[in-house]
Amino acid sequence: MMYWDGSWSWWAWLLMSFSMVAFWGLVIWAVVALFRRFDRDRPQASDPEAILAERFAAGQIDEEEYRRRLEVLRGPGRTVAGTRRG
Repeated sequence: MMYWDGSWSWWAWLLMSFSMVAFWGLVIWAVVALFRRFDRDRPQASDPEAILAERFAAGQIDEEEYRRRLEVLRGPGRTVAGTRRG
């Protein structure tokens, strides 16, 4: 019968440490990947100029209205995220 005295060699400690780091790294990676997937599924806010260009390309507005609205969007005093520039 073998008797185990509870002492580990250096390689056993190294293997145990590496295993714990790998385990927690895998858990953290899985949580981050899960959150990124849910964030990707959420609709993103579109750029106002891109929306305007899409409307012009679809024929919803004419060139004159497109240029006028684009000038307003790019002009001074445009509000960005609720604050006023200028």
